Amino acid sequence: MAEAAAATREAVNGGASAKGPVVVTGASGFVGSWLVMKLLQAGYTVRATVRDPANVEKAKPLLDLPGATERLSLWKADLAVEGSFDDAIRGCTGVFHVATPMDFESKDPENEVIKPTVEGMVSILRACKEAGTVRRIVFTSSAGTVNVEERRKPVYDEDSWTDVDFCRRVKMTGWMYFVSKTLAEKAALAYAAEHGLHLITIIPTLVVGPFFSAGMPPSMITALALVTGNEPHYSILKQVQFVHLDDLCDAHIFLFEHPAASGRYVCSSHDATIHGLAALLRDRYPEYDIPQSFPGIEDDIQPVRMSSKKLLDHGFTFKYTMEDMYDGAIRTCREKGLIPLATAGGDGSAPVRKPGDTDVTVTAGGDGSASVRAPGETDVTIGA
Repeated sequence: MAEAAAATREAVNGGASAKGPVVVTGASGFVGSWLVMKLLQAGYTVRATVRDPANVEKAKPLLDLPGATERLSLWKADLAVEGSFDDAIRGCTGVFHVATPMDFESKDPENEVIKPTVEGMVSILRACKEAGTVRRIVFTSSAGTVNVEERRKPVYDEDSWTDVDFCRRVKMTGWMYFVSKTLAEKAALAYAAEHGLHLITIIPTLVVGPFFSAGMPPSMITALALVTGNEPHYSILKQVQFVHLDDLCDAHIFLFEHPAASGRYVCSSHDATIHGLAALLRDRYPEYDIPQSFPGIEDDIQPVRMSSKKLLDHGFTFKYTMEDMYDGAIRTCREKGLIPLATAGGDGSAPVRKPGDTDVTVTAGGDGSASVRAPGETDVTIGA
């Protein structure tokens, strides 16, 4: 069995002084894949769970990581299948639970998104309890568990919770994700308290940055909505907070290792309004046709802040600026052909800025159009 072979290799290559093994769920995704890379860099032996280890497109980026040959193994697991994480978790010292369904276009969100998220969370914690070797579990939650309510406050922290009834009533873009993550985090905290498990939940805001996972990450669909013209996501950017993908993954490892870490942690480094974000993108990327106005959104709207004080008080520091986040994200999406090289003017000849570079001229792309697929959506063509 592949799992048995992986466990044997861990014992041979690791020895008593090795870090781990630790499990990363959803390892082929946007956050999970970057977290696997960071854990390998930090010297951990990693068991990466994916729904289909035979999917070369999703597995190859993980298997090509430095240190993967010696300290990475792939394990088949699915949130919708009870007990499917048991083998991967057995014998591990830590679990990073990142996997979550993110289908904003689901026709049956209660059964396709919310139910598997909550039940999968409890199933993983049950496996941790039964394993008896798991020292700490780190759950990747979401700002959507904290700040979605009818009347927004100027500042949110770990004591705040999203209004699930409001989400179900209004059904704003992404409502099923907010509900699923909120219910999953509450269920996880209750289960961990009842069974004596050491659970930490990390609450990231909108995650932006370079990535190597396959396809367009759902959070990037939102982050780049002003570039692609994806108007349904403007509501999420109205009063938005950000964290760089690399900072987020560093925070996961930092809290996993910190002896005093406990409970919930907001992980957010910057906040903006949609107007401020649009100004930044227009200035930095003039080749894109960034909207000048947003009907229905007040011009004087104030930002909403997510406080990371609890995390920073432990000694964690954020390394990246918003410019860093968007430079990395746009560069990666261009390289993968996920967004057009330009939309302003339509001829693809506007200057394109690369981080740290002088301006260069882009002539590829012709009409500056490309198609971006959101989860469950038909193609949307973005042009001049």
